[in-house]
Amino acid sequence: MKAYKYNVITFFIAVICLGCAHKIVAGESGAKDKKVKLSDEELLEKVQKQTFKYFWDFAESNTGMAHERSTSKKGRKQRVTSGGTGLGLAAFPIAVERGWKTRAQVLTRLEKMLSFLENTDTFHGAYAHWYSGTSKRAVRFSKHDDGGDIIETAFLIEGLLINRQYFNKDTKREQNLRNRINKIWDAVEWDWYVQPGDDILTWHWSPNYGFQKNHKIKGHHEGQIAYILAASSNTHSIPASVYHNGWAQKGSIVKDRNHYGYDLPLGPKFGGPLFFTHYSYLGLNPKLLEDKYANYWTQNVNHSKINYTYCVENPKGYKGYGENCWGLTASDGNNGYSAHSPTNDRGVITPTAALSSFPYTPKESMKALRFFYEELGDKIWGDYGFTDAFNLQENWYDYQYLAIDQAPIIVMIENHRTGLIWDLFMSCPEINKGLEKLGFAKL
Repeated sequence: MKAYKYNVITFFIAVICLGCAHKIVAGESGAKDKKVKLSDEELLEKVQKQTFKYFWDFAESNTGMAHERSTSKKGRKQRVTSGGTGLGLAAFPIAVERGWKTRAQVLTRLEKMLSFLENTDTFHGAYAHWYSGTSKRAVRFSKHDDGGDIIETAFLIEGLLINRQYFNKDTKREQNLRNRINKIWDAVEWDWYVQPGDDILTWHWSPNYGFQKNHKIKGHHEGQIAYILAASSNTHSIPASVYHNGWAQKGSIVKDRNHYGYDLPLGPKFGGPLFFTHYSYLGLNPKLLEDKYANYWTQNVNHSKINYTYCVENPKGYKGYGENCWGLTASDGNNGYSAHSPTNDRGVITPTAALSSFPYTPKESMKALRFFYEELGDKIWGDYGFTDAFNLQENWYDYQYLAIDQAPIIVMIENHRTGLIWDLFMSCPEINKGLEKLGFAKL
């Protein structure tokens, strides 16, 4: 009898141990793992696949659109974002190519999203920042901002065109998808967002307030994609002067800064938050972009290296900063959302900053990835990849995910691995004509 009890207890202990071992091997917890270490490629794949769940498993059920963030205040649980959705759409071809979803599954989801986009509120063809997933109507974002947002629209169109280029089979279903995307693309009145007498794009237009918000899109930041799409439009194109006089400010966009020995042609001191190097360049390949103001590969690589070097030097002495833990960009923080950068350093590290910079800083980004996953995984790794941010100085770890931060992780890692999304977007004939129109060199 005693022997029987002993054998049963031994059996259950063995089962429990095997279960724990399985969890470690599978990397389910994301916690420190000293026994089984994923290869670089395995870890990249795991992070991309897990992060994609934000745009698939967590998508708003009525529309298929992306939630702005994973948690919302009361009454906002059905709110979706047009720009965040667009950035997430850029990851859909990756899901097919890597076998996470079938081509048919992704087509079905895209068709659902297009049905929403075709029948909701638009403002001279442009989309609002927020929509309600239940009423499917536009939601006011802020004072005087209850209409079209041309930057959010640009991110959305960028994602749609990437899918138009990917779903290129000669079938009725894929032909229909491409036609539907083209109608949305052609309906955007980019030229409307150039106010009479101006030579610059304006960010917002409202049916109630007109251009009263009057936010001009100029200087080097995430908005470059809007100008290139506007110049590339088949139906509502802007003249090249709007890019050169507005965005480039008649040449004063060039700053010719240098930090830590890295030349930085454009942007604020130390380059600003790192999302400047991500959003426009999910599709635009900076390796092929050069105009009279900058070579954009040099700009983005050096901006990333400056951000990394600043964190390594850590002039404010924040806990944790170093070659394995770096990356400052706009994100949540322990004192609220802020555009973190070397000139606005609050001790907050945001995983998307280093991870979305993989094409620019592959070695430095891999070190950060391993630290985030292997050392902090039990605190910041969850259902949709890495949570938005953390502050080791304050022992603060975010529990939320943001669409605009999750999407670039998937897409820019893929551009680092295969260049897939760059190849798709740069294959758009309209984009190539638009770049030529604006005077970009053929590299």
